[in-house]
Amino acid sequence: MGWDLFCRVIDNYGDIGFCWRLSRQLTTEYGLAVRLWVDDLASLQRICPSVDPHQTFQQRCGVQINHWTDPFPDIIPADVVIEAYGCELPEKYIQAMLPNHSRGRQPVWINLEYLSAESWVEEYHGLCSPHPRLPLTKYFFFPGFTVNTGGLLREKNLLTQRDSVQHNAANWWLQNDLPIPDETEIVISLFCYDTAPISNLLEAWTHSQTPIRCVIPEGQALTLLRNGLNRSALKAGDVIQQDKLTVQIIPFLPQAQYDQLLWLCDCNFVRGEDSFVRAQWAGRPFVWQIYPQADNVHHVKLEAFLNRYLQSLTKESAQAFRAFHHGWNGRERLDWNHFWQHHAIFHQHALTWSSQLAVIPDLTFNLVEFCKRQ
Repeated sequence: MGWDLFCRVIDNYGDIGFCWRLSRQLTTEYGLAVRLWVDDLASLQRICPSVDPHQTFQQRCGVQINHWTDPFPDIIPADVVIEAYGCELPEKYIQAMLPNHSRGRQPVWINLEYLSAESWVEEYHGLCSPHPRLPLTKYFFFPGFTVNTGGLLREKNLLTQRDSVQHNAANWWLQNDLPIPDETEIVISLFCYDTAPISNLLEAWTHSQTPIRCVIPEGQALTLLRNGLNRSALKAGDVIQQDKLTVQIIPFLPQAQYDQLLWLCDCNFVRGEDSFVRAQWAGRPFVWQIYPQADNVHHVKLEAFLNRYLQSLTKESAQAFRAFHHGWNGRERLDWNHFWQHHAIFHQHALTWSSQLAVIPDLTFNLVEFCKRQ
């Protein structure tokens, strides 16, 4: 069975990050032939360095990677067509999906939606929608946090790998040419948009009672750091010491290495969708900067997740977690010290949460089974 997966890059790494993970899992775990159509190969190269952004067609990790260009080439559609995040397929491709004498039926056409914890997702997951003009049907597939949704991306051995890396943490730091953190340090990873209120955070970390090591992959956060630390330039390899705060700038990491960084940090600041999900599999406290949307719709989505995630926490701990997320997403003032007072509770909760999610069938399994039934 062949699959075509279409992705337009909007959130730099969130959308292509998700699509690249999905493509690889379909290939490696299910033996499926996958063509990934992406309009921004440079963004894909950041998370898969072997990708050549100037090559129209190439194969990496068993996935056929095709540059999505306009005009779109004449091709035969695959058996399953994934339209990631409502990216809208090329009209020429849609016409080619029509049943004809050589193809008795249309491909299974999936609109793979954004992740949301909102309650309505369960109701709409799996529903079909007829094309307004053509005899074609599209199905809506919603990732989510319950058995009545599509679930979350999770490779078969992910949690086993996580536990192994955490057990041998020192090896990972050495293999990546990074200093092994001191046992007294709070180790934090920071991945954020350029709208994050980082100045207040840096000030709190600088005057922290406990030493803090903040590991930051190259990206949008460096612009904020230059202003917050009053530096004219920052690059991978730089180490900045400011009272109790040590900032370690590292290269932008491929996905597997970034996952491992999340597994080893005491707290992970993540953004968008892909790193947000991976932070939950890390089983460590995290802070999520949601992708901003018009009319502040993202605040509703953030609240829906917080309501679900915090259900089993005490009122005081839940309030601290919620307040800090509101602050990090621009709704109120940040209070790091109040948030981190509950870190032991947050750590145990994160482990419990990841174990609960792991009981739910993963997204790729659910997607493959759904397509088989159509």
